[in-house]
Order: sequence, then structure tokens, then C-alpha cells
Amino acid sequence: MARGRERVTIETDILIIGGGIAGCGTAYFLAREGAEVVVIERDDLNAHASGANSGSLHAQIPYEPFIEDEAWARAFAPTLRLLKASIALWQDLPGALGEDLEVSLKGGLLVAASEVQMRNVERKAALERASGLDVRILSRSDLHAMAPYLSDGMIGGAFCPDEGKASPLLTTLALARGARRHGARIVAHCPLTALVRENGGFVATTPQGPIRARRVVNAAGSEATVISRKLGLDFPIEGVPIQIAITEPTTAVLPHLLYYAGGRLTLKQTAAGTVLIGGGWPAREDPRTGRLQIDRDSMADNLGIACNVVPLVGGLRLVRSWPAMVNGTADWKPVLGEVRGIPGFYMTVFPWLGFSAGPIVARITADLLLGRDPGFDLAPFSAERYLA
Repeated sequence: MARGRERVTIETDILIIGGGIAGCGTAYFLAREGAEVVVIERDDLNAHASGANSGSLHAQIPYEPFIEDEAWARAFAPTLRLLKASIALWQDLPGALGEDLEVSLKGGLLVAASEVQMRNVERKAALERASGLDVRILSRSDLHAMAPYLSDGMIGGAFCPDEGKASPLLTTLALARGARRHGARIVAHCPLTALVRENGGFVATTPQGPIRARRVVNAAGSEATVISRKLGLDFPIEGVPIQIAITEPTTAVLPHLLYYAGGRLTLKQTAAGTVLIGGGWPAREDPRTGRLQIDRDSMADNLGIACNVVPLVGGLRLVRSWPAMVNGTADWKPVLGEVRGIPGFYMTVFPWLGFSAGPIVARITADLLLGRDPGFDLAPFSAERYLA
């Protein structure tokens, strides 16, 4: 924009704040139905958690919080319906968008190295099956027949055929292109500096000029609370720094999304043959600059577990590692829907598992904005639980 030129106010029906998978996905589903949509993103599209995660497509209850508190797991269980529906949407997205997103659903495999771990795995699987998820217990012989790449120390596990992986480098950008084809306007490098209610709608202040919108969607991930505070809402959504590592390419040997009951781990092999090693191990945030940094001790522990569970990983060279800021809440449940007391303001946040759930939270939010029944009971996921 030329210096001194008057900035033109953008007017739209729906403003979406956040250019990750939730924001661009919501824009795609809305624009496809003819809705008027503008998306703003403070940095590049897909620059944060949506593009920096390891690409896991989860459908199960996370193991570590389950063994810490089974009451938490029972409260979390209704979320599995959303994850399962999201996996179904993942299968449809490549065809709908006309792009290869490297979606592969060869199943998720939680493995155990002791009888105590197996009992935990079995209790978790029983709760998941009661919630409608297909989870199968595997004996030692069944496990090693299915996954010969595993260490001999693994004695059994649980297999969920609904899980898999997709490319975080491709998906959000494909959704953004799809949204633009249907008329959505997406503006990168456009941070929100202020948001106020005015005349039954909202006015957003940005360096590129003001935006007037009848409705606003907060899809800002780890920055969601920063956005909500501009309207006087303080949600317990925090940013959590984690890190991921990737190896050199090798022969295709690991088709599954792999977890370990003896330590924090996710392991998967990409379409290019590289092995992604993660599991939510903590990175560091520089207290002076706020920049994310790799935690070497954390990385060493993560790699040690990976090599113990899948020995072939120990023979591969590590080529890159990177940190990412993900959003988290104590209950791990999403925050979805219109916020009581602020008509027209919608939350679209799915903590910890946001890449997996991105398509379904986008679809649900679009349905709500279009006046349609999303087909889910959203009461457990309402912002009401955080409002006095």
C-alpha cells in the first residue's frame, strides 16, 4: 500500500482469524457454499502448528493422560466421535481439493513391553470400543506378524485401523487454494491489533486497514486466548512448545502410526521414506526473545525411546529437527461454537490434536455459521465451561 494513501475498509460477512488448518478449512467449507469470507494470518499461511506438526491422524484416547487419570479419559471420550468423523473427512479431502495430501490410513499401533503396560492398553481399548472406536488387542505373535520392524522386546499391543498420517506441509495450503477458488479472500502478514464490537458486528484493526465483519471466527490456535482477550474473554488455552525430528530416507518399512506404552513416542514414515519422530516432547522458549529452541536433553530421550522400540531407526542419520508451538488445555477437549454473551463470535480450537481434527472442526464451524445442524452434540465442547 502506497505511503499516504487512504486505507480502504474491508467489509465481509465472516472474518476468520488464523491461517492454519482450522481457519483455512473453515474458509474452504464456507466459500464452497457461497459465503463471504475473509481470513487474516499474522505470518505466512501454515507457518505455525498446522505446518510444523508431524502429520499424525489420531483417533484414539492419548495414552499418557489416560494412565495418569482414567476419569479424565472418560470425560474426554465424547471427543472420539469428532476425531473419527475427521478421519472420514481426511479421506474425502484429496478428491474434493484435487490435490495429493499424502493421506495414508494404515492404522495406529500402540505397543507394550511389559504385562503392566498391556493391562493399561487393554483398559484403554475397552473404553475406546465403548465409545464406538474399532480397537483390536494383539498378542505377541500377532503384533510381530503385523509389524516385523519392532524390537523383540515388544510383547503385544492394540491396533486401531482408523488412524494414519497426512502431510502438514501440503494440507493447509491446499485448503487455502480451494477457499480462494470459491471466492474467499485470504490475507497473510496481517496481524490483528484490535477487535471491538460495533453496530451489531465487529471491527478488526490490522496494519493493512480495518475490517468490518458481521461475524468473527477465532481459529488462532495457541494465540486464541490473546484474540479472545480483546473482547474480554480469558480462556485457559495455552501455547505449549514441542519438537519433532526427521531422518534421512530409507526403504518403506513402517506403514503404521506407532505409539509406545513405555514412553512418549509417535513414529511414522513419510511418502518420501523419511521417518518422523515425535510424541509431544518439550522444546524450549527463550525467555528474552520468545523464540522456540530445540531442547537437546528432550531430543535425546525421544530418540532413545524410538531406537528402543524400532531398532532400524538407530541406523539412520537425523537430518533435521524443529520446534513448534501447539495449543493445549487441561481437559484436551475442543472449544467450539458461538460464545454466550457475544453473538457472532465463534471459537474453533482443538487442543493438542488440532491437525487430526482440523477438517471436522472446520466443517462444524461452517455448518453453525450457515445455520445448519452440524450433527454433533456440542455441549461438552462449548465455551460455557469456562464462563462464570
